[in-house]
Amino acid sequence: MKNARKVLIIPARRRSTRLPEKLLLRETGKTVLQYTYEAACRAKQPDAVIIAVDDELLAEEARRFGASVVMTSPDHTSGTDRVAEAATSLPNAEIIVNLQADEPEINPADIDKLFDTLEANPRAGVATLATPIRDRESLEDPACVKVVFDNRGEAMYFSRSAIPHPRDWDENLLTAQPAQFHQHIGIYAYRRWPLLRLAQLPPSPAEQIEKLEQLRILQQGDAILVATVKQATRGIDTHADYAAFVERCRAA
Repeated sequence: MKNARKVLIIPARRRSTRLPEKLLLRETGKTVLQYTYEAACRAKQPDAVIIAVDDELLAEEARRFGASVVMTSPDHTSGTDRVAEAATSLPNAEIIVNLQADEPEINPADIDKLFDTLEANPRAGVATLATPIRDRESLEDPACVKVVFDNRGEAMYFSRSAIPHPRDWDENLLTAQPAQFHQHIGIYAYRRWPLLRLAQLPPSPAEQIEKLEQLRILQQGDAILVATVKQATRGIDTHADYAAFVERCRAA
């Protein structure tokens, strides 16, 4: 594990605000954490998949289903900080993907695309994913984070507002090709140096306003590559999200 060059780290925090201990929910017989780990392990690019935990109960659960575990500080305020701490124990890791633990339906092919995107651009330090937005409700939903990127595939800005913001609304904007609006998918690939530096930087002004950590990278003056995928995965934030996930599992 310590010799792995391409590593996927799942930061796992036991106590969440909206859905307490959601990673340990197991109505289907498997915990949310196990589903996310198994999906990550189906990706072809990572040399290792590691769960970075803040609590012994999560560590025990991860070890139960065979995962490699790194214990990290319970004081971290973000998953990025937890991933950065875990990365310090992996001296040979050159590319590190941060996958949220509440993404049990992540597409392994999307993980591979993220690794490929960063590897294909040796001068870039960070990459992420986005998918087209095709409905106005999502476009105007603050919980759906939007991203605009340039012709090189580098992010220009992330926002909870609709960006670009149409001065004159036209329904055809939602069906245009190429897509005019994109939803950001919160999975990142980092080279080692920007990840460790990001964890040391204070929150930026735009980050504090939008409550979007990735804006710290842009305001620092660093680039974020954006690769597009067909659709976003469904994370679990609420009881309703989990109930819908259980229903999909049982119908599969």
